[in-house]
Amino acid sequence: MQEYQLIATAASGIEALVGKELRNLGYETRVENGRVRFTGTMKDVLTANLWLRTADRVKIIVGEFEAKTFEELFDRTEALPWESLLPVDAKIPVEGKSHHSQLHNVPSVQAIVKKAIVRKLSDVYHRRTRLPETGALYPLEVAINKDHVLLTLDTTGDSLFKRGYRKAKGGAPLKENMAAALVMLAHWFPDNPFVDPVCGSGTIPIEAALYGHNIAPGINRSFVCEQWTNLVPDGLSDEVRDEADSKADYDVELDIHGYDIDQNMIDIAQENCRAAGLTHDITFKQLAVKDWHTDKINGVIVANPPYGERLSDKETVHELYRQMGQIYRPMTTWSKYILTADMEFEKYYGASATKRRKLYNGALRTDLFQYWGKKKR
Repeated sequence: MQEYQLIATAASGIEALVGKELRNLGYETRVENGRVRFTGTMKDVLTANLWLRTADRVKIIVGEFEAKTFEELFDRTEALPWESLLPVDAKIPVEGKSHHSQLHNVPSVQAIVKKAIVRKLSDVYHRRTRLPETGALYPLEVAINKDHVLLTLDTTGDSLFKRGYRKAKGGAPLKENMAAALVMLAHWFPDNPFVDPVCGSGTIPIEAALYGHNIAPGINRSFVCEQWTNLVPDGLSDEVRDEADSKADYDVELDIHGYDIDQNMIDIAQENCRAAGLTHDITFKQLAVKDWHTDKINGVIVANPPYGERLSDKETVHELYRQMGQIYRPMTTWSKYILTADMEFEKYYGASATKRRKLYNGALRTDLFQYWGKKKR
């Protein structure tokens, strides 16, 4: 089976996690800003799409080169072996982006790249008229950074954060792959308690349960490459999915709780939990942060509380942070991981974090304030 140069794209700040996931799957990796490079066959492409919890997309690198003129861009694009990836009837939309480059007009860049690909395919397939583009979708991207051109074919389709279980959401939901990143950064072991005290639509507890059962996060959705009959042999997709399903441990008992002060959000979380097939693994309950207490030890708290971006909300949010501090600080065997864009969080919580990690929730800079517990043996 043909080997491809591949990249898994990721949000800024979690590339190292994607690299770790790929290494755990058995791949050699190179971590870069916003992406991780690795190599593999179409089986590996399907495997990565199914298993990556923290990545956005898996792409095949068609080619990369330097280009400062449209002529260079056209000629070097046309020279690539497009026919090895694209059938004559391929639907080939071209997305583009450009940073700090001579070729900064993105619509023109997209048009030139599309024209070069069409020219190459027309020559190879002996077409004198327009290419039909009536077949499967092959989403292409041209990304230029400091005059370096990277041409890729997206194998994922809808971003990997779309697991397929989110039937409803609240006001500012956390993307599923970011929630999974928080679970992984918390170094939680499935035999320990896990609590999200401000769970909203339930994304963090659901991602924890998928992780705890070793369920492939992409198992209940499809990927655009599964329609590529010229590249994906018959039965390969089913084989990879069956393999993934066999690795899930549905018998492990999990102690996962999600709380929220808003009963409406709890209803939404329960609906999403049902859609994910995890009803018996997570307990959702309407409860304010200040009213929670536990006698359990060695647990993990992962929370994405409101940030109080509007001035009118700030006091309420700061009071919430104070309540968190009062309740969580005495829980010395528990580790706490709080994600917020409020850089004054520690002041209101009442203690300095063991460690802070910068993460981007979409375009928003946030910090993960980590308070490490001392486990009782």
